[in-house]
Amino acid sequence: MQMDKSVSLSLWCEEVEDEHSQTDAQAPGHTTGSPQLRAAWDPTVSGHRVIQRLLHVEERYMPSMLYITLIQRDPERREELAKWALEVCCECGCDETVFPLSVSLMDRFLSASLSIPVSPYCLAAGCILIASKLTECDNVTADTLCAAAEYSFQTSSLRVSRSHSIHRSSCEALILITLDVKWSVSSSPPSGGTQQQVTPQDFLPHFLACVEERGDSEGELLSTLRRHSDTLAAMCACDSRFLGAPPSLVAAASLNCALRGLGNKGPTQLAVMGEALAELCQTDLAVLQCYSDMIEYALRQRLRSGLQQGPMEKDEEVENERPGTPTDMREIDF
Repeated sequence: MQMDKSVSLSLWCEEVEDEHSQTDAQAPGHTTGSPQLRAAWDPTVSGHRVIQRLLHVEERYMPSMLYITLIQRDPERREELAKWALEVCCECGCDETVFPLSVSLMDRFLSASLSIPVSPYCLAAGCILIASKLTECDNVTADTLCAAAEYSFQTSSLRVSRSHSIHRSSCEALILITLDVKWSVSSSPPSGGTQQQVTPQDFLPHFLACVEERGDSEGELLSTLRRHSDTLAAMCACDSRFLGAPPSLVAAASLNCALRGLGNKGPTQLAVMGEALAELCQTDLAVLQCYSDMIEYALRQRLRSGLQQGPMEKDEEVENERPGTPTDMREIDF
């Protein structure tokens, strides 16, 4: 079969080095090797069709109302584990998708079992290990996770050994068996008939692409919006008040707050963008604004908790001031 020479086809995989590859490749807990490569953003896998599919899938992986109620009555331990998971992911230089997926896996496991049959930190470490294997080429090592937990558990209690069946009693195997629905633990966008778990970070690129289509933001601003939105979405993962919120709503509200915090758009533009985001995540505008206000309030609390307690007048000034969203999640005291 002769190919038409007039048809130009490009089969190159346009991978690019991640902007943090120079440091992440050598981050503690990752296997050393070549710098991580990431495929360029493909606009053909974005759009309303993909968003609709993600919205349909996210409903299947929400924690039970019983679990949400129990956690929100006593959120300290769950938030402590989420904070520890965030610190480990940051110290190991993990991809930004690892932390939210690991917390989502932990919530789903606890929602299904309503008990922790192993060490709490072993459970959190097992979720990080699975999330890292699913999203990264060089995953976090079990030895690093054990060291991060000050060796409160052994590697044999954490991971599935290659020389044993998956049914061996390890935390990794226990999580996978408990959550096994055709192995649908991945946070990747669903394809075909496979149902896969989604997080706010899965919605953010598609929401940002819609913002770019409107011509309201340039490339550098979109990169800043992505960083800020990732930070706010990670903060929501640590805060049990957002436990029952759909990932799409958390993503839309985080992006809405990031747009507000940059302060480069007027009230009319912000209102238009808010309506567009509410339409994308199929929610009422009032609900989106309510969650945006909740995120801003939670952000003020986190920023204030990171400051030394000063005079009352200074605290009141910080409370009344709308904060700009930080670039790095390390700037927030989780």
